[in-house]
Amino acid sequence: MTTMPTRDALPELPEDEGIDALMIGRRIRQVRTDQGMTLEALAAAVDRAPSQLSMIETGRREPKLTLLQAIARALGTTLDALLESQPLDERATLEIQLERAMKGQTFQSLGIEPFRIGKTVPTDALRALLALHGEIDRLHDERAATPEVARRANLSLRHLMTKENNYFAHLEAQAGDLLAAVGHQGGPVTQRTASDIAAHLGFTIHYVSDVPLTTRSVLDLKNGRLYLSSSMTSRRDARTAVLQSLASRILGHSEPASYADFLRQRVEINYLTGAILVPEKDVVPALREAKSRRALSIEDLRDAYSVSYETAAHRFTNLATVHLDLPVHFLKVHESGTITKAYENDDVNFPTDRFGSIEGQMCCRKWTSRVVFDIPDRFNPYFQYTDTGNGTYWCTARVEASAEGLHSVSVGVRFDDTKWFIGRETTNRGVSRHSVEVCCRRAPADLEASWRENSWPNVRTPRTLLATLPTGSFPGVDTTDVYEFLESHAPSSPRGTLGP
Repeated sequence: MTTMPTRDALPELPEDEGIDALMIGRRIRQVRTDQGMTLEALAAAVDRAPSQLSMIETGRREPKLTLLQAIARALGTTLDALLESQPLDERATLEIQLERAMKGQTFQSLGIEPFRIGKTVPTDALRALLALHGEIDRLHDERAATPEVARRANLSLRHLMTKENNYFAHLEAQAGDLLAAVGHQGGPVTQRTASDIAAHLGFTIHYVSDVPLTTRSVLDLKNGRLYLSSSMTSRRDARTAVLQSLASRILGHSEPASYADFLRQRVEINYLTGAILVPEKDVVPALREAKSRRALSIEDLRDAYSVSYETAAHRFTNLATVHLDLPVHFLKVHESGTITKAYENDDVNFPTDRFGSIEGQMCCRKWTSRVVFDIPDRFNPYFQYTDTGNGTYWCTARVEASAEGLHSVSVGVRFDDTKWFIGRETTNRGVSRHSVEVCCRRAPADLEASWRENSWPNVRTPRTLLATLPTGSFPGVDTTDVYEFLESHAPSSPRGTLGP
């Protein structure tokens, strides 16, 4: 099971969690000293050498479960009390935080060797070192989050997705395990199932009116609460919002260390959410059957699982190559013509910048993703064949509204694979040479001759053109706002009641 195992399921403490061993060791020392017991006395009680107990208390050795049970008995407490005790005192907490910091990238990049934090090190010195560490991390985040870094990170991630045919088996498995854990029997995932998943992970759902503006949702890990905006239900699929909010917990994400890490986590969150809403086990047989009838349709996939067209399109690209032997491409284009998302493994040539990035480029006016904005019929999908310098491609596209305006979402395949899809009979055709020639990147000669010297547009400059991206581990999030929000909503006792 990939979701938060219970302690009863573990034969011993996790072998890869040195931080847990550090915390447990400090708790043992705190209980021992509170009782006035010496290290030698505890060592004799559990039949171990004092030096061995000292290494456990300082977190340099991970104790076996049987030894922990013996220590708990010797201290007159329980195993749970050692594992989930009250918070440590300030000194012990500062020591743990500094030891964690010394094992992290910041200290290592500065060439600072970890040192033993003895009793003679003043508490004020620990506070000062941690404050300096935090400031260095903040400055590092500001330097790292530049548009160029973001483009390179996005390009690297897209190359990985293409290499893997946009299919990640471990995420599919996690989605399947989670659905099985809550007893999902197949078919569309209901809102009740999403609530069951939240409960399975130890969270209650609460709708509030004051979720911080820089966030979509907030998880209170201390009290097991998920906060969503009370106005969200009128604008978004509540299931998607809940699953996206919980996905990082399911995946075991830690705080992003870089923009590339943040971007990868966002892709994993969206992938896992789609894999839960449109389960691989259920949908693949249906897609194969539709292909056998030459009736593949993104709209049918959308309707069968009650998801957005974009989610259905994404999910199709996850499964099409691996399960249907169909290379595909995907585009999301803003009404301004800017490409905001792209994926391809069918050799289609999209426009790129000199780094090879597609996102941020202008989509060809003659490509399906742009033409669809001019189609008055928004009820039915739009289909088009487009001749390119790299062959002919067929696309199905639809326009959807978002907080940033209208977007088109399109999925396409090579001409030879069109035979498997509904909409292949379309007579709509276009010619695009955008990726290899001037095509529509320059105005027609007669228009340019008439207006070039007689016009002066006031450019709507993108806000990120000259500025760095929002700083911090979670770019753009006002952490003070988030912490004040959590403080104001925290229950007087842990574990609140289920929200409306």
